[in-house]
Amino acid sequence: EQAKELGFLSGALLISVFLIFLIIVGQFNSARIPFLILTTVILSLIGVLLGLLIFRMDFVIIMTMIGIISLSGVVVNNAIVLADYGTQLINRRKAELGLDENVPLPEAELAPVLSEAGRTRLRPVSLTAITTVLGLIPLATGMNLDFFSLITNNDPMIYFGGDTVAFWGPISWTVIFGLTFATFLTLVIMPVMLLLTERGRSRRYYRKAA
Repeated sequence: EQAKELGFLSGALLISVFLIFLIIVGQFNSARIPFLILTTVILSLIGVLLGLLIFRMDFVIIMTMIGIISLSGVVVNNAIVLADYGTQLINRRKAELGLDENVPLPEAELAPVLSEAGRTRLRPVSLTAITTVLGLIPLATGMNLDFFSLITNNDPMIYFGGDTVAFWGPISWTVIFGLTFATFLTLVIMPVMLLLTERGRSRRYYRKAA
């Protein structure tokens, strides 16, 4: 039964990633940048496995896999923000230099532009990840309070655990581990990958032009 469930959920993960890829291709009108963005899904999977290993948590087949599937749609948001703003700055710099949109930006201009993109988007990307993680912590720990007792006796009777944490805990911890790890690496790796791919395009173009 576990093997059957794992196979079904693995297929669902591949379908979700493929649909995300199609949507991003439609947004950027390119296949290169969506491939770079989808590397954040791999980073999030590494983060999930490392988190479960470090904190010695069980890999619950159904709940953890559902968390990974939902995580694949969440972690790409930060990469999309960075990639979109980076391409906007590149196109703006091309316009300032009087270059055509299809002409790659010269290699010397790439690093300052992408550094600015990373600095500008550092705060919104970090805040998005932090608020998501903090919002999931009560769900992950099974935090409960008694509203009736809070209103009548001014005592919320807060406690952690309960029946719901067995269901929502693995999903929440999966998203927390994956999103934290992927966000940290996305802020570093995404601008670097954009720099390397744009640098390669620039070298090939200007070598042919010469």
